[in-house]
Amino acid sequence: MARAFIGFGGNIGDTRQIITDAIICLAQRRELQILAKSCFYQSAPLQATGGDYINAVIEIETELSPYGLLHVCQAVEQEFGRERPYANAPRTIDLDILSFEGISQEDTKLTLPHPRIIERSFVLLPLLEIAPDFFLPKLGELKAYLPQVADQRIEKLACRNCSCGEKAVSSQSAH
Repeated sequence: MARAFIGFGGNIGDTRQIITDAIICLAQRRELQILAKSCFYQSAPLQATGGDYINAVIEIETELSPYGLLHVCQAVEQEFGRERPYANAPRTIDLDILSFEGISQEDTKLTLPHPRIIERSFVLLPLLEIAPDFFLPKLGELKAYLPQVADQRIEKLACRNCSCGEKAVSSQSAH
């Protein structure tokens, strides 16, 4: 089993509910187990158009390969109406594999770790909420990159009916 982190974001529709439902869809898959999930964050679009985004990050263990996990993530996006009319278009949901344990690769279909992981507050803050000492071999501790994203507008949202950021979260619970 490999540990991986998945980032969620969207800005069309009831994004909180869509992300919650997408997490539940993932939790129902035998090939993965959700270990932790962050609270929701609301952030300004970054190199994108439309309204504010809602974002979250989960930590999983999986039997899937990185490409198998990518396929699952893309299937969930399609299930929730993800369209790609142009680069950085507003979206109902976006799932990004942020890191996959032990894998570093650059490929046209999948780059790991995510190539912009250190450039986005909406990735760093929820990721560091559930993994405060997150470390990547070529980048070091990710918390060191927080000052570089300090000017990006982001707000942690109050959680509903859960304990955010706790480890060993039940696979069936979501925000």
